[in-house]
Amino acid sequence: MRRAGSLLVALAVAVGAAGCAPRSSLEELPTGAASTAHEAIPLPPGALLDGAGKQPSMEFVPHGLDWEGSLRPRSSSPDDDPALEQIRERGRLIVGVEQSQYLLSYRDMVRGQLRGFEVELAREIARDLFDDPEAVDFRFVDSASRAELLREGRVDIVIRTMSITPERASKVAFSTPYLKSQVRVLAPIDRGITSLDDLPERTVCVVDRTTLLNIVRTLAPHSPVLRTRSWSDCLMATQQFQADAIIADDAILAGMLAQDPHTDILPDALATQYYAVGIPLEHDSVVRQVNATIERIRTDGTWHRMFQEWLSDSTTDPYPPPLMYREEPNEHE
Repeated sequence: MRRAGSLLVALAVAVGAAGCAPRSSLEELPTGAASTAHEAIPLPPGALLDGAGKQPSMEFVPHGLDWEGSLRPRSSSPDDDPALEQIRERGRLIVGVEQSQYLLSYRDMVRGQLRGFEVELAREIARDLFDDPEAVDFRFVDSASRAELLREGRVDIVIRTMSITPERASKVAFSTPYLKSQVRVLAPIDRGITSLDDLPERTVCVVDRTTLLNIVRTLAPHSPVLRTRSWSDCLMATQQFQADAIIADDAILAGMLAQDPHTDILPDALATQYYAVGIPLEHDSVVRQVNATIERIRTDGTWHRMFQEWLSDSTTDPYPPPLMYREEPNEHE
């Protein structure tokens, strides 16, 4: 798998590991996240530390998907909404993405451009819309604002590790999934964490206002939880002994492992997540167009090329998820 060059990895590690002490000194410290040698280091901006035992806000389904499905691709018809035509008239697709999620969507500081699996998916959608994969305006969005930006019409679509949940499906429309990921644990190899049984009283990091927060509070009820704004903040927190482990999707953890080889991803899969493109509700024409692209890249080899380039060394499922479409009126007529 291409890693965008050793210089890029070195830069990414340098950014993520700012303030990280030499390994020899780390091994002399206690394994707990509250090591006194690191107490003076401030938490990442906007991060909040919860005590153990806080209840999840909702129940999660570990390996199922309670969702009616997306809309099948089809040619335009007179009753289609005008959203797709408005995008075509503009001549650019506005896509909400992440800018620091290595391997998925990140800014390559050497090349000065966005790269990653999800960035390539955005360009493939633009290719089908405009016959030009560069006809994309990328906007950086955080996890908490994805649905809001779609509802406000500030982006046409969001491609940012957005997993399908019933709650989200009531606020935004989803494409058929483009990636299946398993929730796992990542921990520095010097913390002695080999399974969930080692997590009680250890601080677990997760990005705030994501589905993973409920998963962490359910599966690690005896662990303090550090809530951050981004996954790069979680990685830095483990390097600074402010957290002992990270629970996230393996597609996300793959980027952290590539940046910090002193970490390890535990093999147990805790839950299954399906990533899909987020689209404003009632923009059915856009949903169908995005799904047409997802179907094309599945059949012409593009999806597998993208996976081999970015995620082939990860534990992420190496096959595209099954197409998931709802049954529509008059579908069989």
